[in-house]
Amino acid sequence: MNTQIASAPTEFTTLSGGSEAAPDSEDRVSRRTFCNRLLVTSSGLLVGTSALTSVAAQADSQLAYPPLRIEGAEGLMPGSSLYFNYPSRTDPAILVRSEAGEYYAFGQKCSHRGCSVYFDRNRRCLQCPCHKGAFDAQTGFVLNGPPTQPLNQIVLQMRAGGAVWAVGRRISGGDKLV
Repeated sequence: MNTQIASAPTEFTTLSGGSEAAPDSEDRVSRRTFCNRLLVTSSGLLVGTSALTSVAAQADSQLAYPPLRIEGAEGLMPGSSLYFNYPSRTDPAILVRSEAGEYYAFGQKCSHRGCSVYFDRNRRCLQCPCHKGAFDAQTGFVLNGPPTQPLNQIVLQMRAGGAVWAVGRRISGGDKLV
């Protein structure tokens, strides 16, 4: 049985009907070189994507909701709280005035299951009645219970006459200001 192996063609036919010469062996890329280039390119894309995501997150962190005056905040006694809605009417929030007279505000939804938190004056913390979670009334960080993320903080601004305004939110799980 005689078998012959045909030699590789030395010309390629193009779609236009013309022909072009076969590439020289010097123009060919070895499998190892191709894989190395692919690895370097993929790594570069991964690093570039991470950098762009970081830049986009920083740009997002500078967004703010329309300012809202918190009615009744000026008359709030130290060691007490006030409920309000921010940034929309469907977003419950709580304003706490510390014993030192400082104001702190948070989204009222527990980060565990979304139950409404309330201010416990005796313990000076925000309590979740559903699963006995507790949050620090000044930072929103978890003190105990099943929640693993802090409460969403509402950024406040003091204005003339002692008026307290809500001007943005920090999302739990990071210091992202929106």
